[in-house]
Amino acid sequence: MNRREWLAAGTGLAALSTAVGQDRNPAAQVADRTSSLRITGMKTFWVDAHVFLRIDTNHGIAGWGDVKGVDPRVAKPLVESLYELLDGENPTRIEYLWQKIFRAHRDMRGGPFMIHSLAAIDMALWDITGKLWGVPVYRLLGGPCRDRIRVYHTHRALKVAPPHTYEHSSDPADIDRIVDVIRKAREKVGRDGAVMLDAHCLLPPATLIQLAGALQPMDLLFIEEPAVPGNIEVFKRLKQAIRIPLAAGERDRTIWEFIPYLHERCLDILQPDCCHGGGITQQRKVAVLAEAYNVPIAPHCTASYLGIAASLHTVASIPNFLIHEFYPDNHGFNPKDLTSMAWELDKDGYIGLPPGPGLGVEVNAKLIEERAGMPQTYKWPGAKLKDGSVADY
Repeated sequence: MNRREWLAAGTGLAALSTAVGQDRNPAAQVADRTSSLRITGMKTFWVDAHVFLRIDTNHGIAGWGDVKGVDPRVAKPLVESLYELLDGENPTRIEYLWQKIFRAHRDMRGGPFMIHSLAAIDMALWDITGKLWGVPVYRLLGGPCRDRIRVYHTHRALKVAPPHTYEHSSDPADIDRIVDVIRKAREKVGRDGAVMLDAHCLLPPATLIQLAGALQPMDLLFIEEPAVPGNIEVFKRLKQAIRIPLAAGERDRTIWEFIPYLHERCLDILQPDCCHGGGITQQRKVAVLAEAYNVPIAPHCTASYLGIAASLHTVASIPNFLIHEFYPDNHGFNPKDLTSMAWELDKDGYIGLPPGPGLGVEVNAKLIEERAGMPQTYKWPGAKLKDGSVADY
């Protein structure tokens, strides 16, 4: 058969394919026909600084998520609006649904309100999928890479913070106070424990450089949030001047905002927050990117047990993990009695792998509904310097 005859035969086959229809064409079979599971509803509950959401299905399996870190007066109606992109979909198509929401409006991609809301939806979808198969979420992510998870704050690991906001450059008394806070934490955990300093973006670059000069590189596991995100050149300057490992990421959302830190080699540790960064789906992608640069992750996490569990399932499944922020029962970040999760701290400062199925979190739906029915308030935070000017915090 020559080339002309081959092309003619191909045209005939194409026509035949059209004639028999698309039902036998594998390329047209993109719908998930192996499951009749469909999303049938969503309910949202504003409680304190959280918006809890529940995604329901036609098989009676429900998944829970937690929107946090943004104004709940805005987050609640936003999540409810996004439901139209989920209605009738198969909840196990998690990556597809993430992309569907993220790309739905070309002018609203990214940003805290969209990504924090998407994170809650994402963790609810993983919760449903794990429950469907009767396994913890980390089993769906490739299985566990470790037997236990190192956490702080514990008797073996503490994170401390400067006692107040600081001017653009500091005097010896300011530096001495911060050094004293670090010294006391070191005395508590011992030489073989971990101490971290949360600069929290409230230490200006000049002050942070002054402080680092008063410390040894081994004094701290890392300095967290050394600068406000937005200008990579600031992070590069700090990395050149400071020998202590630098960590950040709680205010960076999705893989696209983490790439510059890795490319410019200005962070030693990444701190993606599952609730801030797009959920399990994005947090795991950040970890994969970091692995290629030999950079570990130490997730930031100030959430209810829903957000805690989602992040723990991620770190259970990745190789490049350092330590996880962990605020258990009744802490201000974790509303009392609304969610619960089985965990036990061992003598070395580790907890076991998160339970299942799904996220492995027990949700007190009745109490959440009761609390959500009470008057809720929200007040914008902020900070000022001694002269009355606005400060980072």
